[in-house]
Amino acid sequence: MPEILDSYTFNNGAVAKNRLAVAPMTHWSSDPQGHATAEELAYIRPRAEGFGLFIAAATAVNAQSRAFVGEPNACTDGDIAHLKKVADTIHAGGALAILQLHHGGKETLADATEGLGVVAPSADAEKNAREITPAEIRQTIADFGAAARRAMAAGFDGVEIHGANNYLLQQFVSPHHNHRTDEYGGSLENRLRFPLAVLDSVQAACQDNPRFIIGYRLTPEEAFEDGITMTDTLALVEALARRKPQYIHISLQGFYNKARRGADENRTRLDILHEALAGTGVALIGVGGLRTPAQAIEAFRTGVVEFAAIGLGVLANPDFALRVADGDFSRIREIDLTQNAAFYQMPPKLWEKMPWFVR
Repeated sequence: MPEILDSYTFNNGAVAKNRLAVAPMTHWSSDPQGHATAEELAYIRPRAEGFGLFIAAATAVNAQSRAFVGEPNACTDGDIAHLKKVADTIHAGGALAILQLHHGGKETLADATEGLGVVAPSADAEKNAREITPAEIRQTIADFGAAARRAMAAGFDGVEIHGANNYLLQQFVSPHHNHRTDEYGGSLENRLRFPLAVLDSVQAACQDNPRFIIGYRLTPEEAFEDGITMTDTLALVEALARRKPQYIHISLQGFYNKARRGADENRTRLDILHEALAGTGVALIGVGGLRTPAQAIEAFRTGVVEFAAIGLGVLANPDFALRVADGDFSRIREIDLTQNAAFYQMPPKLWEKMPWFVR
């Protein structure tokens, strides 16, 4: 059996049965209240089969955070029963259930904020976003903790804080987006203050469950000249690691992408970050273009990650992890846009987005 199927024990004692993770992917398929639909659950169930971790789609922590039509909610205690359906469905497939906690920041849908308006670290006229106030920052920090508590109450095995993909936490880290002059802006130390406080809040909310897994997802660099560099990311990763989360998940388009600025440009970002985490006990999850079992196994064998996360490969192949286990790679398929949602066991609204995924 390939080493990727070996179990992994996190630094808090939680155990994943293997090193395969389903990457968090938006499905646009929750109902208008942000609750799981039958189509959504039917999409999840086969894809949890055989995986060690299933990281569920980005889930809103408050009314100012929804960036997608059909985004799930963890905003109130009334959402717990509906979140439980998702956790139970993942568990039925045998994977650990991880809920990704999300705030869209300036990418939030204006008509989904219940009149509160779109917020960002700094005002952005193009996005019609206003600067989030210090009081709202403190409330948002608390909201992440409350959402984590709801995930725990719903039976999830952990949560992943979404600090990637140009959403609110990344916006605070980025000097391109964050022009504040208070304690949350300016120096790198100040720009890291908000995301670190979010992690603190989540850990405090879940402290009564020592085996509850807490992860943090980040984008390591931005294309903007004044954006996040590997220097910034290494500082963030070191600060996160001191707080002992269970894992850090690096959001990449390509698993083997190399550093651009602020680190050795001849090395991959994952290699650099794995070295930075050596000896900390914090696991590293890598993702990016791993569409086949062979690619996932090869990536894991580089030794730079503890988990390989699969995105498009799982969309195309609900039985992806089972094919890793049985070695039958002949049945692995790519997305064929001449097919339909039913063929790939997807909600129709997710299928509509496939041209964007495979572009």
